[in-house]
Amino acid sequence: MTLNSFFLQGSAREQFLVQDLINEQLKIYGIDVYYIPRKILKSDNILNEIQTSKFDDNYIIEAYLDNYDGYAPGSDIMTKFGLRLKNEVNLIISRERFEEFISPFLSGIQDANEQFVIRDEDVPVTGRPREGDLIYFPLGQRLFEIKRVEAEKPFYQLGKTYVYELLCELYEYENELIDTSIEAIDSLVQDEGYITSLLLVPTGTTAIGTATVGGVGMIGEIILTDDGYNYTSTPTVTIEASPTGIPADIATAVAITTSIGNSKSVGSIKITNSGIGYTYSYKNFYVSPPLITITGGNGAGAKATAVVVDNGIRFLTVNDPGSGYVETPEVTISGPSVGQTATAVAVLNSSGEVSELQIINAGYGYTEAPTVTIAGLSTVGVGTYIISESITGSRSGTTATIKNIKLRTDINVDNPPIELFVGINTGQFFNGEIITGLESSAAYILKLYDNDNYGEPYDKNEEIEFEADNILDFSESNPFGEY
Repeated sequence: MTLNSFFLQGSAREQFLVQDLINEQLKIYGIDVYYIPRKILKSDNILNEIQTSKFDDNYIIEAYLDNYDGYAPGSDIMTKFGLRLKNEVNLIISRERFEEFISPFLSGIQDANEQFVIRDEDVPVTGRPREGDLIYFPLGQRLFEIKRVEAEKPFYQLGKTYVYELLCELYEYENELIDTSIEAIDSLVQDEGYITSLLLVPTGTTAIGTATVGGVGMIGEIILTDDGYNYTSTPTVTIEASPTGIPADIATAVAITTSIGNSKSVGSIKITNSGIGYTYSYKNFYVSPPLITITGGNGAGAKATAVVVDNGIRFLTVNDPGSGYVETPEVTISGPSVGQTATAVAVLNSSGEVSELQIINAGYGYTEAPTVTIAGLSTVGVGTYIISESITGSRSGTTATIKNIKLRTDINVDNPPIELFVGINTGQFFNGEIITGLESSAAYILKLYDNDNYGEPYDKNEEIEFEADNILDFSESNPFGEY
């Protein structure tokens, strides 16, 4: 039998009345909280775990605090790592208010990027609060994470549900990006999680080099006659000993490898010391060049020959490595009054400094030391970084998110360096590279980067490992078994 048609189990008008009364009660007895939706940036398709997410929107909604006698009992749990404070709260919000004033914005997030949405096979996820979203509780000035959404309590009064009950737990920060533009919220996590510090200076310095001129019988140039094949690492270049018999007079050089297809070969040979005393003959040029051997590197076949000259560049010295180089600078050597001008190249290290100057051609005819000029830097030290923007290292390609910014007037009052506190790093930065802001376009040179500098209260790994080593002996075998 069907229900009695003369008795309504809740008309639309009655349902509207109940919803309006609930909305009014929430506005009278409730508190304003901020609903902060989670946007998933990256997830694991195998384990379906959220790897990177951000919170950059906020919506105010009135909520009734159901915890009349404080945080839920049993929120404080003693674990083997110490006391864990869960601090659970239950909040009741209006279904109608959420669906009319928040759901449309969440639907817009879904339309903009499908991966932001966590699917629920029964309920459209944008139609209700979502587990994993955050609630800012202003009375305690804390962030809570929604762990469960109760959508059917009370159970269908007059044939409908009217509220959502949010079961929330104190939020445990895990390097998510939080940028709601509300200082009270964003400041809660600026110094939490894995934080590294970058000390930036406005300008780099130009490297300085000098040349030493040799005498009779120098290696002026090494010509590669066969580039060889199948080198997996850089081979060693050995030059025959100088006829003077003095070890310091022996010329030295390094091989520069290159890849052609899947095969690595020797691309060129650069001189690091031109040596002296090698026999010469006609018009200052060597007749029988010294023997050059190329060994190692797991390859074979590379061959080279040398040209010997008089009064060329013996070697180049880096007096000041400079800083802030992004690309290898050009090296210019002044020429002799009569003869051939020497040429050289610079070698950069990972810190953006000139670590070495290598001779391509030592030239000849120098009677005094020439001037060595290393190209300067492009202009940097401009712009102002923005909290929560992404930064990128020019050499490493590493990205991170700015959590906090500090001017280090304790180091230099007139021109203080900038210290960035960053998180969500994709790798390691290099000292000397230029750090550029994605939104601000600010660009400064990284002077000091500490990989081990992060939130000290959370740095317990070494302590745990040290204590574990005192209990379990890993030196002889794995106590948990071998695989």
